Amino acid sequence: MAAMATSTLISSKPKPSSSFLDSSSSFHGLPLPSRASTLRPHCHSPSLSISSKYDLNSFKFEPIKESIVSREMTRRYMTDMITYADTDVVIVGAGSAGLSCAYELSKDPTIRVAIIEQSVSPGGGAWLGGQLFSAMLVRKPAHLFLDELQIPYDDQDSYVVIKHAALFTSTILSRVLARPNVKLFNAVAAEDLIVKEGRVAGVVTNWALVSMNHDTQSCMDPNVMEAKVVVSSCGHDGPFGATGVKRLKTIGMIDSVPGMKALDMNSAEDAIVNLTREVVPGMIVTGMEVAEIDGAPRMGPTFGAMMISGQKAAQLALKALGRPNALDGTLVAGAVRPEMMIASAEDDEVAQA
Repeated sequence: MAAMATSTLISSKPKPSSSFLDSSSSFHGLPLPSRASTLRPHCHSPSLSISSKYDLNSFKFEPIKESIVSREMTRRYMTDMITYADTDVVIVGAGSAGLSCAYELSKDPTIRVAIIEQSVSPGGGAWLGGQLFSAMLVRKPAHLFLDELQIPYDDQDSYVVIKHAALFTSTILSRVLARPNVKLFNAVAAEDLIVKEGRVAGVVTNWALVSMNHDTQSCMDPNVMEAKVVVSSCGHDGPFGATGVKRLKTIGMIDSVPGMKALDMNSAEDAIVNLTREVVPGMIVTGMEVAEIDGAPRMGPTFGAMMISGQKAAQLALKALGRPNALDGTLVAGAVRPEMMIASAEDDEVAQA
């Protein structure tokens, strides 16, 4: 097993001095709007009138042949499968950590990122807060990531509260899916790993419904997706949880998967970020799956560590790919690179990420 990371990624101070999380943005660039102590939506109030282009009294769609619909879906999906059969990074799991990782990686348009998600609906457990409540709590300084995404929140000194967890998840999901270098394969399960000469070199995939029914049907062989780096963000133990590290154990690449300990929010979030790392050559573990492999405490309904762990996993992937990254000082502060720019919710505003 790779040695545990010891560097502290986020500090307890409200305004961290770390270059990894500075006050301008999550990663170097122009200042982004700060948040006041009350919710401040960043968008203009929508008009109450419907577009004048629509006549709802006599609305009619353009005609189409049913076969065109079938061909468009099939052609585009098969093209994606061919394109991403050999890719730069495969992220397994589209929860808050996996999406944060994908968002960070997508800033470099030369890196192709495939996301494998067994559920039809990506987002993992980040659509709601604790006990099916709506609000999402994020401890500082992870709120800087929300500033970059321009997600409004209620500022409560040492933490912030997003009025509904779905606001975070839908925002980051829309940002990620809009990137031309990212493809989400949802309803697809990672059944196994590709391992070559002691290095993880990709994943074995299948439709999620097929994976769930191997015992009810005859042999249904899988497909494969090669990758230079695999990021496992499968979450804590469950039907599809922690599958990456559990498979590493069964094939003898790591010694044990002790499982997460009882809840301790203050210890858990720091540990998840600090222990996010490349556990074996070619495979980075992020999010709650980190707790499974290291026996760290569970954190409960607070989400900042998922976001920052995902960002750190992205920087580790960049490092593994030999790209500039925030971990070894090769990502220069203030450097202007067009491919590292993000568009805000307003068309006329641009912030450098």
